[in-house]
Amino acid sequence: MRDAHAGLTRFDEFRKSLGIAPTMLTGRLSGLTEEGLLEKRRYSDRPPRDEYLLTEAGRDFLPVLFAIGAWGRKHRGGGKVTRFFDAETGTEIDPVTIDRATGAPVGTRTIRIVAPE
Repeated sequence: MRDAHAGLTRFDEFRKSLGIAPTMLTGRLSGLTEEGLLEKRRYSDRPPRDEYLLTEAGRDFLPVLFAIGAWGRKHRGGGKVTRFFDAETGTEIDPVTIDRATGAPVGTRTIRIVAPE
């Protein structure tokens, strides 16, 4: 998902960036496609080649990805940790999850859990 948000769409681009076996990448891309985060689209018939594009659900996942990354930097920071930067300003992105209705940062107020009926 990180690489798709960075603009990668083709199998070979993902494979080069991730450095994983083709069979593993095929499984990951298939899973993300089945879950509706990526859409597989044919861009060449000869030879048959597909690209993987973010769906609306995939684009909506970006804040989640940023939040997970921030948590990892804070609590699992030993070793290599992926960081995100604003492409225009060059500043590191420091995500904060805010409740739209109250404007309060999530995790700072007591919550009530309501199970679906």
